[in-house]
Amino acid sequence: SARMGLPALALLLAAGLLHTQGSPSARSFQLDYEHNCFRKDGVPFRYISGSIHYARVPRPAWRDRLLKMYMSGLSTVQVYIPWNYHETLPGVYDFTGNRDVEAFLDLTAELGLLVILRPGPYICAEWEMGGLPAWLLWKPDIILRTSDPAYLAAVDSWLHILLPKIKPRLYQHGGNIISVQVENEYGSYYACDYGYLRHLLGSFRALLGSEVLLFTTDSTQAEELHCGTLQGLYATVDFGPGSNVTEAFGAQRRVEPKGPLVNSEYYTGWLDYWGEAHASTSAAWVARGLEDMLQLGASINMQVVSWQRAQPPGEYMFHGGTNFAYWSGADYKDQYKPVTTSYDYDAPLSEAGDPTEKLFAIRTVISKFQPLPVGPMPPATPKYAYGWVALRKYADLLDILDVLCPSGPIQSQFPLTFEALKQAHGFVVYHTQLPWDVPDPAKLGAPPHSICDRGYVMLQKEYQGTLERDGQTTLHVTGRAGDTLDILLENMGRISFGANTSDFKGLLGNLSLNSRPLSNWLICPLAIDAAVQQGWPHAALPKSSSGGRVGPAFYTGTFETPGIAWDTFVKFPGWSKGLLWINGFNLGRYWTRRGPQQTLFVPGSVLHVGRPNNITVLELEEAPPSPLLLFLDEPLYNRTL
Repeated sequence: SARMGLPALALLLAAGLLHTQGSPSARSFQLDYEHNCFRKDGVPFRYISGSIHYARVPRPAWRDRLLKMYMSGLSTVQVYIPWNYHETLPGVYDFTGNRDVEAFLDLTAELGLLVILRPGPYICAEWEMGGLPAWLLWKPDIILRTSDPAYLAAVDSWLHILLPKIKPRLYQHGGNIISVQVENEYGSYYACDYGYLRHLLGSFRALLGSEVLLFTTDSTQAEELHCGTLQGLYATVDFGPGSNVTEAFGAQRRVEPKGPLVNSEYYTGWLDYWGEAHASTSAAWVARGLEDMLQLGASINMQVVSWQRAQPPGEYMFHGGTNFAYWSGADYKDQYKPVTTSYDYDAPLSEAGDPTEKLFAIRTVISKFQPLPVGPMPPATPKYAYGWVALRKYADLLDILDVLCPSGPIQSQFPLTFEALKQAHGFVVYHTQLPWDVPDPAKLGAPPHSICDRGYVMLQKEYQGTLERDGQTTLHVTGRAGDTLDILLENMGRISFGANTSDFKGLLGNLSLNSRPLSNWLICPLAIDAAVQQGWPHAALPKSSSGGRVGPAFYTGTFETPGIAWDTFVKFPGWSKGLLWINGFNLGRYWTRRGPQQTLFVPGSVLHVGRPNNITVLELEEAPPSPLLLFLDEPLYNRTL
């Protein structure tokens, strides 16, 4: 399936032309169907582009990453806008700090880069729910990415907030945005709803004007191009370096007989899933494929070719970055496949923004076809190995629900989903009691596909084990009537590609004991991040905690930097699975036992100089006998020191 993007060099070599209206000096970016190219200000134009996701890069690093892309020879960057990153609740918008997309776009213009914008509303990008807000699922019967009135109403409301911010930045209006994608690989979605695409086309035209170049991207499969394209939207394709180029562009020609040939996603790398090998691709192989495409473009007068993605969901990244907090998505390919915290993608710029061998190989190829910018490539950002930091256990999670669930539990006869509780991310505790004595081991289980995504089971506050989506869904327990039963449910990220049903989270069905349903639940949505951002637990009074190492618990510690705040990587020797916060910033999930990722990237911008740095760890399964973290100056994948 052509869908999973790789942090590939979103290489868009585009050359095309548009019928210019008005004087030759008018700013324009258009399609020239007669000469099969793009035209910029009336002149045939070709661009080389790379993808970067501002939501995966801390704002203080934006300039560094964009400058390195520019100095690599790219003239253009391709940018997704994740709807759920900005409209966190219905009608509640956040465009501040790391989410200030206008500041990011203005920075691209300042550095002389053009922009190809991909505002969705669905983007995939291996991002939580493909960029769609989880609150859409508060209406359980909503049909996403269709003409469903409830869905369209939410989309229209969002576009009326977003697109007016974009319009003054369009190339025709003096800005640097040369084209805008509508939806994303819609042909891979089951609905095939032309009314939905027509509605989006009308909205984009009404809010952005008639001159902006709007386009779609789909795989080269005929059925996907059939459902993903629409008259009025220029159809582009995506395919990988192993594809037959003539056949692939032949697929585009069947829907766009004239105009520039554009491959919108060419993969320079690939993403990682938890529990699978770390993905990597040869720099020489990527460079060879790039040069072959550029040479082919010149020989067939294909002045512009867009490269980026061509496989199942992944993202053709030039710089991938990091899935901080809970923003990593998941794919569904016969089973649920959550994406790692690192979105390094084996991209030309590493997760930490460092130029790689692959970047220099690509830069060399580009130099054969156009002059490179004058000046040196900015160096790698400095890293520091701050060394070992000792932590101490603060408290078991079940002992501090008064802090983590300040509004108190919700009573329900049967379990409620995250969406019914209006909990977008993170964790929910489901609490009940054993209704009868269980002297002999009894099977505690859930219906198929009802654990979404991992359930940590405690009986009388003693950790029993884990239930997992598409994995172990039963445990054997013993106990007495009245014993407490708690299940901490973790949302590992909503599916961003590969499933045609909405990805609800939590306990989707009732737990049973020897096939007898359990009832009378107290349900606690946890607000862990809100507490940590307010200084908890470091600002709280010390807790007296058990010495046990198994089960969900918080650990804390501090460290000071030697007068610098450089990027670093945290290793978790002996830890199992959990999350890390430093100075209130959620750095994402670690899963040492499953891998391949063994370290978390810590941007220097989250660290303090001259005062302690507060570390908070939520370990979900089992902590080491000596709870230590190790700060390194390089990332590790499936290997030990």
